Amino acid sequence: MQIRTFLFIIILGAIGALAALNWEVFNTPTALWLGVTTVQAPLGLVMLGFTALLTLFFLAVVIYLQSSVLLEARRHAKELQVHRERADQAEASRFIELRNLMEAEMQSVGQQNLELRGTLLDRMERLQSGIVLAIEESGNTVAAHIGELEDRLERGTNVGTSNRLA
Repeated sequence: MQIRTFLFIIILGAIGALAALNWEVFNTPTALWLGVTTVQAPLGLVMLGFTALLTLFFLAVVIYLQSSVLLEARRHAKELQVHRERADQAEASRFIELRNLMEAEMQSVGQQNLELRGTLLDRMERLQSGIVLAIEESGNTVAAHIGELEDRLERGTNVGTSNRLA
């Protein structure tokens, strides 16, 4: 219980105890001046009635204030929930957008890799063809040199045998 409620209950209890202990004095009629006329009524009961009316009025005000605060808090909670949902949706859409962007980028990188791979394979095939051609040419050149040397050797041996015969 809040301290205000506790004090309110203590004060109401004290007023009730005072009225119960002094009930005869509260019921004693006296002359009350109302500004226009004089009336015979028990002053204690009149004051106790006004105190009860004032208490009921303040209770009604407190109940009204608490209910309006609760309604306002509910309204704020609903608005906050709506804003949270919107923020969650915005965040989710950002994640989806980021994922789509990353997928597109990955596809682009994959496409570039395929193009580079194709270009690299074409270049390697050209280089391989050039190397094979160079090897064939080198082989032909070596074979030509060997053939030339063989011819020279054969001519040199033929010349040497013909010199010996002559």
